[in-house]
Amino acid sequence: MKKILVVIDMQNDFIDGALGTAEAQAIVERVEAKIKTYPADRIYATRDTHGENYMETQEGKRLPVPHCIRGSRGWQICDRIASAMPSAVLVDKPTFGSTALAELLREENEKEELEIELVGLCTDICVVSNALLLKAYLPETAIRVDASCCAGVTPESHEAALRTMGMCQIGIEI
Repeated sequence: MKKILVVIDMQNDFIDGALGTAEAQAIVERVEAKIKTYPADRIYATRDTHGENYMETQEGKRLPVPHCIRGSRGWQICDRIASAMPSAVLVDKPTFGSTALAELLREENEKEELEIELVGLCTDICVVSNALLLKAYLPETAIRVDASCCAGVTPESHEAALRTMGMCQIGIEI
């Protein structure tokens, strides 16, 4: 069984930038420590990625806060996390969940059975979206989320997302 870590959107804009929160800042050290428990070649990471036209997109009209604009400081993975995973497979995603990530991990699972752990931001948007996509692509793969290494938009929505994932047979570590 090959254990894979997926680090979701640990980007400056979600930590201390345009959409940053104290809860997101609080998990950085724990996420960094978690990364260090995995071999370097077993780490995947996503980046929320938008263009200059973000405000014209459906997401931009519903969340009118420009963030994670490709090439900006806010788009970059925070330095501490980036330093901990210099050879991670990076997947830029234009929306909450990444079918490209799910396809990559499905291909890996065909070579060797995987066990997948997710950490990152935001529990209630991108973490839950990717966890559910991975479960759809890999229904027999053990998928879990480390709740202590995730933060939601609010503590309440974080808890709601954890309950939703648990209902969908995704393991939740507290």
